[in-house]
Amino acid sequence: MRDEFLKFISHVINSFSEGVRGNAFGGPKAVSPNFLISTKMSIFYNTISDAKKVLVVDLGFLGDTIHMLPGLWSIREGLPHARLDVMVGDHIQSLMGVTPWVDRVLGYPRYPKGPKWYQDIGRVMKLRKEKYDVIINLNGSDRSCFLTFAIGAPYRLGRVPPREKFITNHCFTHRVKVPYRTMPCYLQRWECLKKVGFPNKEPVFNISIPEAVKEKVDKLLAGRRDFVHVSPFTTEDYKGLPLNILARFLNFIEKPLVISCAPSERELKKLHQLLPLLKVKPWRVFEGNLSLQELACVIGSSEKHMGGDSGALHVALMMGVSTLSWFREYPGKVEWLPIGPKHRYLIGEMSPHGLQKISSEDLQNALG
Repeated sequence: MRDEFLKFISHVINSFSEGVRGNAFGGPKAVSPNFLISTKMSIFYNTISDAKKVLVVDLGFLGDTIHMLPGLWSIREGLPHARLDVMVGDHIQSLMGVTPWVDRVLGYPRYPKGPKWYQDIGRVMKLRKEKYDVIINLNGSDRSCFLTFAIGAPYRLGRVPPREKFITNHCFTHRVKVPYRTMPCYLQRWECLKKVGFPNKEPVFNISIPEAVKEKVDKLLAGRRDFVHVSPFTTEDYKGLPLNILARFLNFIEKPLVISCAPSERELKKLHQLLPLLKVKPWRVFEGNLSLQELACVIGSSEKHMGGDSGALHVALMMGVSTLSWFREYPGKVEWLPIGPKHRYLIGEMSPHGLQKISSEDLQNALG
């Protein structure tokens, strides 16, 4: 273990040297991490436009990965001939099957708990052998920054964080500054790439559901498309609606309901408490038995998605489906609220028993 660790440290030091020395594909030398903060941003894209191998690192949860997709498509469009690899949490790796234009998807053990630092040594050593020309990491978590640095590439693009961190700042050769908490996450990341020169036209969720998934879901739904999809629960009770409020609202809906939830013991228990409160049996109930691609296809087949601040809401955004959602009041909510005429939301007060000051009547009125 000691020899392996020393070898790992040696490679990390070398990766820094490589980043300072220059470009593996014949471009000019890399520069200090603060270069793009004070210089013409478009120089980054011009410098890497002939890159042969690119890695995008995003170790967030489902919503984070979905909000990465328009930026990822911008990278694909800007570097059409490069091999494009993406590293995401392994619990959501299957979602990336909707992006056939990505060459390889790497899973990282992010959930429910990430590995110890020394457990990453083998993974990093293997990825260093890929000799990436460029690594792009707009996620910015400490772990993803260290991985970006350790894997190594002559050009490593990161984002200036809300609070500067000396160690993580030096994991990058270039950094771009776009304000936080000003717009949805997918627009922020797309703006980052636009700012460094990628020829972006507009943010697009360019996704494609595999035909086999479409066929399976079509059978599950019996070809029906006139239903409302409900994701009734969130990862924490304080982010969701109390069951009595939610049931009263759902009893108002005249359209057929399709309800889905996560396979966790907590959500399944809440589902079995909710169903007896409904006057009309939902047309379909999926008790955590849909894959992420199947969930996307089900939501994409619906007329509307309704739910709280959870991954399913971001799936609906990705699929272009209109939404009604409920959020708690907190400073960062603007980053996750769907925007545009197809989307409506209500803001409640957080409590241990669920969101307060959102009534079933408020929800009915929000439907329009």
